[in-house]
Amino acid sequence: MGIQTFLIVCPLVFLAGFVDAIAGGGGLISLPAYMFAGVPVHNAIATNKLSSCTGTVVSTWRLIKNKRVDWYFVPGTVVCALAGSVIGANLALIISDEILKTVLVVLLPIVAFCVLRDKNLEVIVPEGMTRRKQYIIAAACSLGIGIYDGFYGPGTGTFLLLAFTKLAKMDLEKSTGNVKAVNLASNISALITFILAGKILWTLGLAASCFSIAGHYTGAGMVMHNGVKIIKPIILVVLVLLLIKVISGM
Repeated sequence: MGIQTFLIVCPLVFLAGFVDAIAGGGGLISLPAYMFAGVPVHNAIATNKLSSCTGTVVSTWRLIKNKRVDWYFVPGTVVCALAGSVIGANLALIISDEILKTVLVVLLPIVAFCVLRDKNLEVIVPEGMTRRKQYIIAAACSLGIGIYDGFYGPGTGTFLLLAFTKLAKMDLEKSTGNVKAVNLASNISALITFILAGKILWTLGLAASCFSIAGHYTGAGMVMHNGVKIIKPIILVVLVLLLIKVISGM
């Protein structure tokens, strides 16, 4: 692992944190960054969890301080996310590099489409939708998306936000904070699994973590009314470059 790996990964992880804090979808930049730099796929997924987890701590704490978390939903959704993430991470560990790389090539454009498409998050609560029903739906979604986060990761925050608002009919303002809490839980759970498996590249991961924190902090403080219009092309360029590199090497 040479200096060129750090020169590729660290700036792109900063950009990922910046993007994630403004519009979400930062994982579509950070994970491809590791793979584009030539990091083996299992190590890339594991080390990306370390850097993304540190950045998510910053944005989650910011939302908790601003009282954007509905604590009623936290116990069930967090526990389900923790369990799901362990399942997903262990699934990723038992799949061979070549098969996992092929799966990621298929998943990348699908996830990119889901994350980058225009999203209408207006919530209309139907008659009969009780807090208990919301709780059950949100917990089930946290389990399923937690499995995805442990296995792969990019777009998890967006999928959670869509699930909480569209399926569980949770208020958008509170959903944002709850999504971060659940996302942080699944990140930590997967991270511990990858640490125990010895898949983290610590020097690279800790350096990238500093850039991730800086990116999240900078993005959270920016006021960008047209941020998504700038961010979408950046994500698409990174994805295209990664797909070209992975396909050419297969």
